[in-house]
Amino acid sequence: MEGGAVTTTNAEPGTPLDDATLVGRARDGDVRAYEQLVLRYQGPMFRLAVKMLHHRGDAEDVVQEVFLGAWRKLEQLSDDQAFVGWLYRSTTNRCLNVIRARRPQADVDLDLAESPRRDARPEHAAQVSSQLAALNEALRDLTPQQRACWLLREVHGRSYDEIGQVVGANPTAVRGRIARARAQLAEVMKPWR
Repeated sequence: MEGGAVTTTNAEPGTPLDDATLVGRARDGDVRAYEQLVLRYQGPMFRLAVKMLHHRGDAEDVVQEVFLGAWRKLEQLSDDQAFVGWLYRSTTNRCLNVIRARRPQADVDLDLAESPRRDARPEHAAQVSSQLAALNEALRDLTPQQRACWLLREVHGRSYDEIGQVVGANPTAVRGRIARARAQLAEVMKPWR
């Protein structure tokens, strides 16, 4: 599971503070506390956005908007523990809005695929790269809602309940979307087995 709140609330020097403490301090205007939250969660939010959008620039814009919006609306967050879920929901919703606003064709940025190890054999590296390209293409063919649910579950390790809160669906609907996404991805990736 990525991200995740640090559970230590001890204020010993050098000990990271938990999310709720940082959110509370940020709400009181502590910019450094908010910077720590940004540093902690910008990576997971970017990875989610880039996999949903298949475009690095759009993903960067979304993540920047999410953190800027979160800073501005921090007072509206009633439960400090819910900050991470709030970020996932904001990121997912902004990505879905970008997808809806796009023309049917989207840019493919194969540079986003994780690169194979440098010490791997060239033929193995080419195979891994091809597999990643095929997976990215298969992800693109999912509906935006299926893609969001699958990424939140398989890449970000979120529970069905958390995903349901993010995408505004009940856990049963989330399970259905993930099951359909898995089946579709498995079918597309059969040649790579």
